[in-house]
Amino acid sequence: MRNFWDRWARFYDLAERSNRAVNRAAAVRTAELIPPGARALDCAAGTGEFSLAAAKRAKTVLCTDLSLPMLEQARKKAKKRGLTNVSFAQRDITALPDSDGSFDAVIAANVLHLLPRPEAAVRELWRVTAPGGRLILPTYLQGEVGAAYRTMIKIYQGVGFHYEHAFTPETYRMLLESLELGRVWVEVIPGRVPEGIGLLEKPM
Repeated sequence: MRNFWDRWARFYDLAERSNRAVNRAAAVRTAELIPPGARALDCAAGTGEFSLAAAKRAKTVLCTDLSLPMLEQARKKAKKRGLTNVSFAQRDITALPDSDGSFDAVIAANVLHLLPRPEAAVRELWRVTAPGGRLILPTYLQGEVGAAYRTMIKIYQGVGFHYEHAFTPETYRMLLESLELGRVWVEVIPGRVPEGIGLLEKPM
């Protein structure tokens, strides 16, 4: 999948326009969940839309992705918007080099449905979340997609896109609760491809 994202980095934002209302609402809502002045980490950030939204409340945001071309697009967007509290680094969401509890807020948006073992990624993200911090997990709910958008997904699959899970709000909540990390909140943003925003708060 890394080669796919490298090739499509320049076109990612264009493709995202097909679900624009949901994507914007999810980024805004995620930013609202960031504690003011937080040290924030965004994993699998793509072209950085959630990182840039979070930067309006966080003290610092580390925007990360496995794809360097994706990060380059994110860097250009941050510069264009005049954001100076966002830094960039290549990271594997399942094997982060950061110390335990390094970040007050950790985001991983629109990636868990792509992973064969999303549980491993969530546990690693939880590890680097500080006590009292928040893990924020916006994820597309392909299980709630209508017939018209299913056709578009098939087109994406024809050029190499693939996802592992078609979550519904119920199955997404079940996944997060099965990890037994604490209380789970899931908020749904409706639209062409609905988004479930999972939230876990780490005890002090």
